[in-house]
Amino acid sequence: MKYIGVILLVWFNVNQTGQDIYACKNAVVTLYSKAPIEDIEARTDKGVSVFNTSTGELAFSIPIRSFKFDKALMQEHFNENYMESDKYPQATFRGKLTDKVDVTKDGAYPVIASGILEVHGVKQSRTIPGKLTVNNGVISLSSTFMVACKDHKVDIPTLVFHNIAESLKITVSATYSPYK
Repeated sequence: MKYIGVILLVWFNVNQTGQDIYACKNAVVTLYSKAPIEDIEARTDKGVSVFNTSTGELAFSIPIRSFKFDKALMQEHFNENYMESDKYPQATFRGKLTDKVDVTKDGAYPVIASGILEVHGVKQSRTIPGKLTVNNGVISLSSTFMVACKDHKVDIPTLVFHNIAESLKITVSATYSPYK
């Protein structure tokens, strides 16, 4: 996991002062699929993120196998049949906030991140809305967005087509600490 964090930090041009770089080692990500037969939900708190407040650059990395489901069989099918987690172990987002936020002032700010979302080995340009919150110097970022399975070549077999929605609702929540 530390290796992923180092990669994310190197991705930034870390010529900035340390107080501009913030990291989160336990970002919470949930996925939800509403389908006619059975809803599917999974959660992980193993997401890693880095945020450069001076440039607005933002990066996330989520280990696919870290998602936990209520039913072990769902988790197995998710990893083996759909996400091919051994072949594609990470989902990532690398981008930048479109507007600068003054993180020295408390408040809740609507933000938009534009960048590349890579899931299942397929990269897609995305514009993702979110909310950046500053509370007593603590920076948090949250977002809810949809990801279509077909956009990332995640095949849903015809046999279980009614069990899984064509798009998944993704919810992300990260609280950052200054990187030292």
